[in-house]
This record gives sequence, C-alpha cells and structure tokens, in this order.
Amino acid sequence: MAINVVLFEPEIPPNTGNVSRTCAATGSRLHLIKPLGFSIDDKQLKRAGLDYWDLLDLHLYENIDALFKKYPHGRFYFATTKGNQYYTDVQFQDEDFIVFGKETAGLPQDLLLKNQESCIKIPMLPNEKARSLNLSNSVSIVLYEALRQLGFQNLV
Repeated sequence: MAINVVLFEPEIPPNTGNVSRTCAATGSRLHLIKPLGFSIDDKQLKRAGLDYWDLLDLHLYENIDALFKKYPHGRFYFATTKGNQYYTDVQFQDEDFIVFGKETAGLPQDLLLKNQESCIKIPMLPNEKARSLNLSNSVSIVLYEALRQLGFQNLV
C-alpha cells in the first residue's frame, strides 16, 4: 500500500528534501518531474532528507507525459489554489497520485484545465497576500489526509 507524491519541476532543494523525508517516513513513493531546479546530489537536498534516503522510493521522469504514460490507469489529483474541491472532499485510494506544482508557478494551466474534476485545494484566507502554502507543508497536509483515510496502514 502506498500513496504516490508527485513534484512537478521542483525548484527549492530544502522543500524537496523535506518532502523526501516525509515520503520515506510514511512509505509513500516520490516522483520528480524534470527539469529540477537542483541536482539530486545537492547538499541542501540531502541535509533536509537527513539519513532517510535509503528508505525513499524515488522515481525520476523527463516530463509529466512520461509519468502519465507509465501509469495510464492511475488516479491523479492535482493540488492547486485553483481547485474546485477541498482535499478532504476526495476519497483517496491505495496507489493514488497527488501532484504538486513548482514553488514559483504551481501546475501548468493547461494541465489544470484538462483535469478540473481532479483539482483539489487546501483552504486558505481569501487574501492576495496569502497566495499559497509552502510546498513541503502542502504535501504533508494532503498526504496525511490520504493516509488517514486509508487507516494509516503500516504506520505506527
């Protein structure tokens, strides 16, 4: 049993390191979509992940189409401030994919338009100064909801 976390073109090494650590500690798979804003060998990335790297199930893709091609029957949810439903409205299932956008731009508009019914959001104040949450915090919030719904299987 595993949830799949997808980071689309992540840019900030410590965010990806924190997400890596969260995925490793929960048995979730991490899928990174290139281009990355850093090298996988980046010291900040490794430091944020600490000694969890050997626990991480990490997959790299040249682009998002390569991910979709590998998992043609996957259930994908797209985390965005433009979502029509809250992340708590979704009934997550084993092997679902939760896709998060890059820190500076989120997910591409065309991807969101093609998948409107699968766009989810975390509620926030309706204030233009509160544009979004930190990427690693957003992953933790949504991932733990999915894990809660699945009964925290294999977690203690």
